[in-house]
Amino acid sequence: MDMEFNELIQVRREKLNEFRQLGIDPFGSKFEVTHKAQEIAENFEALDGQPVKIAGRIMAKRVQGKASFGHIQDLSGQIQIYAQVNNLGEEAYALFKKMDIGDIIGIEGSVFKTRRGEVTVEIHKIKLLTKSLQPLPEKWHGLKDVDLRYRQRYLDLIVNPGVKNVFIKRTKIIQAMRKFLDSRGFLEVETPTLHVIPGGASARPFITHHNTLDMELYMRIALELHLKRLLVGGLERVYEIGRNFRNEGISTKHNPEFTMMELYQAYADYEDMMEITENMIAFIAKEVLGGTKAIYQGQEIDLTPPWERITMVDAVKKFANVDYNEWKTVEDAINAARQIGIGVEKGSTMGEILNLIFEEKVEPHLVQPVFIKDYPIEISPLAKKIEGNESFTYRFEAFVVNRELANAFSELNDPIDQKERFEKQMELRDKGDEEAQRMDDDFVRALEYGMPPAGGLGIGIDRLVMLLTDSPSIRDVILFPTMRPREN
Repeated sequence: MDMEFNELIQVRREKLNEFRQLGIDPFGSKFEVTHKAQEIAENFEALDGQPVKIAGRIMAKRVQGKASFGHIQDLSGQIQIYAQVNNLGEEAYALFKKMDIGDIIGIEGSVFKTRRGEVTVEIHKIKLLTKSLQPLPEKWHGLKDVDLRYRQRYLDLIVNPGVKNVFIKRTKIIQAMRKFLDSRGFLEVETPTLHVIPGGASARPFITHHNTLDMELYMRIALELHLKRLLVGGLERVYEIGRNFRNEGISTKHNPEFTMMELYQAYADYEDMMEITENMIAFIAKEVLGGTKAIYQGQEIDLTPPWERITMVDAVKKFANVDYNEWKTVEDAINAARQIGIGVEKGSTMGEILNLIFEEKVEPHLVQPVFIKDYPIEISPLAKKIEGNESFTYRFEAFVVNRELANAFSELNDPIDQKERFEKQMELRDKGDEEAQRMDDDFVRALEYGMPPAGGLGIGIDRLVMLLTDSPSIRDVILFPTMRPREN
């Protein structure tokens, strides 16, 4: 097969030289396009017999003596083309016959329907715009190799039309999100990607070096701490859609670089963030899908607000039959976890054990959208404590199809409390927790100037796109996911 493949490449190189000898540039210039393939198909009645100019890639070709059929593909889809020696002339028809599947061409012609009823463009003039030197994979070995699809996304987009639609939908999802937030008076801002201190989340950062300043810098792991500084500065509603980088594992749910939307609203709390979350995602679904119901991996997901709200303590009681309120000591928590088959790391707190039980025993049940609220303080170093119940915080995570989709707090704006929580995180770092957060003195100083009470929200764009495009893996919704290079 390799020999056959190499021979095909060699034939294409020879054709390249033939075109050049005929005075034809195989990597041509501008071509004025007047119509797209789908537009012609959908508006046949108006375009029947009319002149059109289209450009695209040859995807199929059937040469039958003095008349030939083929299909070309542009962004909108495919359309049939018809080449006849009487229309084109001997020379141009001979050139058309030499062209290969994969070549990009420009066509001037007229629209008609074949006897079988297929809308077709009859070629009057043809121009080679780009000679393809590699055969498309579909015909020779299929592009079903998932690993190859992610590595060579350009081929995936050419031969798998559904993939193109996913990424067009991704763009529409982000446009709809901006539309929703802009209409509510939020300002879109940009904050640094290179951080002196990586903060705002519990994750391992990527480290880089700035030569001129001779210092280590970190790729950001979250947008949070810079956006909160803007609240201090008086920008009352801000959001950013940007890339985060976390030096952690790769899975169907995780890619080392991913896209987040974070927003902060002064004078609001986590209840307001629930309202924004459910209404924004319902709005996006209506814009992109035409309604608030989505099919994900065979299940209908109803995104219509309001979504269910339940505390983490109640969710653990409901699904794991474990009652946090009966625990008096850490030993009680450890025993409760062991009884349902969950091992606990030495030194874990009651809040951490509660969260561990939640992740293991509750998350698999959370299919329809739900807000899990009131998280333990140990795992929420940037959220306000609940008045009268200081082991917990005003924090929620939204879950849909067993995955966290959003994370939000009533933001901690007490600089003294914030400093103490950073110090506790630093103690965890000293004990070997590489994901624990670091002390950010400048952020604490900013809080000392006064940050208004606020609600903050983060939504994983990639996971939202997965949900609304029925994609099982995060790699299906990132154009160029992180991959280990192949040897050859």
